[in-house]
Amino acid sequence: QVQLVESGGGLVQAGGSLTLSCAASGSMFSINAMGWYRQAPGKQRELVATITRLGSRNYADSVKGRFTISRDNPRNTVSLQMNSLKPEDTAVYYCAADEGVRISLFRGYWGQGTQVTVSS
Repeated sequence: QVQLVESGGGLVQAGGSLTLSCAASGSMFSINAMGWYRQAPGKQRELVATITRLGSRNYADSVKGRFTISRDNPRNTVSLQMNSLKPEDTAVYYCAADEGVRISLFRGYWGQGTQVTVSS
């Protein structure tokens, strides 16, 4: 159906920057929202940022002003530029896509996840 391939995770010092990328392939005709969730140990998976096909963006309050999501529709790619990273940003980050304007944890399509670690 839809395949998501992630890249860009890694280790970065607090205050540094990191960019995550997600490439989608398959039956993308009906896909609307794409974006990122993250899950830290002991916490539930939470929304980081999403962007619709027409460019409407949604950010978690904790990342507003620091993270920027962008989308290249012809290439079906989504990037997350992360600046001023904090140790609290440490988590597994998942790329996601959905046919609606919001990404469903159960209906949507998900990547394998990539680890982002922010050192103190």
